[in-house]
Amino acid sequence: MAEAEHNWKFAQCFGDKGDSEDITEADIISTVEFDHTGDYLATGDKGGRVVLFERNESKKGCEYKFHTEFQSHEPEFDYLKSLEIEEKINKIKWCKRQNAAHFLLSTNDKTIKLWKVFEKSLKVVAENNLSDGIRPQVNSSPLRLPKLTHHDTIIAAVPRKVYANAHAYHINSISINSDGETYLSADDLRINLWNLDISDQSFNIVDIKPVNMEELTEVITAAEFHPCHCNLFMYSSSKGTIKLSDMRASALCDQHAKMFEEEEDPSSKSFFSEIISSISDVKFSKDGRYILSRDYLTLKIWDINMDSKPVKTINIHDHLRNKLCDLYENDCIFDKFECTFSGDGKSLLTGSYNNYFHIYDREGKTDVTLQADKSAFKAKRIGSAKNKMLTARAKNGKKEDVNVDTIDFNKKILHASWHPNENSIAVAATNNLFIFT
Repeated sequence: MAEAEHNWKFAQCFGDKGDSEDITEADIISTVEFDHTGDYLATGDKGGRVVLFERNESKKGCEYKFHTEFQSHEPEFDYLKSLEIEEKINKIKWCKRQNAAHFLLSTNDKTIKLWKVFEKSLKVVAENNLSDGIRPQVNSSPLRLPKLTHHDTIIAAVPRKVYANAHAYHINSISINSDGETYLSADDLRINLWNLDISDQSFNIVDIKPVNMEELTEVITAAEFHPCHCNLFMYSSSKGTIKLSDMRASALCDQHAKMFEEEEDPSSKSFFSEIISSISDVKFSKDGRYILSRDYLTLKIWDINMDSKPVKTINIHDHLRNKLCDLYENDCIFDKFECTFSGDGKSLLTGSYNNYFHIYDREGKTDVTLQADKSAFKAKRIGSAKNKMLTARAKNGKKEDVNVDTIDFNKKILHASWHPNENSIAVAATNNLFIFT
């Protein structure tokens, strides 16, 4: 990788720029997603809101401005199970754009919605028969029809479809198929296939629910359609496996699947082995050749044609191996870090603690560590964002030592999205959205 490719810099931040520590839970960003062009960007938060940003064409470089905001989900109550259903947005996926309107799917734990976002012209009555003092006379004076003139343009968001009552467990993933007509939704035990146009029925394509729930040994953690082949999709599990399934093979795809799994070294087995091997996210590269998976301590790259072991394993949190007991007690060991490929598939991105996130090349030779932190504003005012960037180059395969005692485990980068066509990334840090280019 050329030196120039390390020149990441902080570009923008949306959100509360003050140093207020009293962040409300509802404002915490829970998902980030660029659309297929990269000209639009969506975030969802724990308060059930979706905020859209659009590229600011008047500015050079990758800069965004606020586009619109709408309330996507409200808190609900499941009376059958006496459970409160949070309004938190788990995932947003953009549909490929076909006309002037945008369509996007958003989901909380139970209900998926298809939103149409479009420009709407507001019109006002400009003139009518009574406007100039003329009283209409039926035979002598013609009746004038009221005229409407354009007053303003607003961005409207309306729910076009609501896909409900198909999941008994928490929805963790939605993925739109390359055919543009279908999408999948995955919860802890099942994956359903939907037609975007039909909201009252779905097909169950994976069901790992045992007859006796006491025999439950794993849950589904993420699922995604192959970017090119509309019959293929993959899903990951809490057991550290990834299954690649073909919908043409069988109605239920969990039996006929190619399994990607790395055998664990028995000598390193511990109480925490199963927790830290649980995969929190999986992504295909744009060409569908590689799979990226993230577990608690590592990032793995798999070749779709080689299921025995990953082609590359990158240790992200090696320095936390001795801290697993503390991380179990403060629940951090269950944090679900996402991962993503760059548009060209040559780079990888995933988050860490202290609001750090890492950008690696596919060979794992370079590690650029950046911090999505409010001090970036101050750094920008000084005129250099470079002091916010810690290029932790791999030295003989060993990284610099990290002082574990100084890590702030409340600050973590769980959600990020990579621009589809260029080196720009959007990163969620608590209630702020950071853009780096």
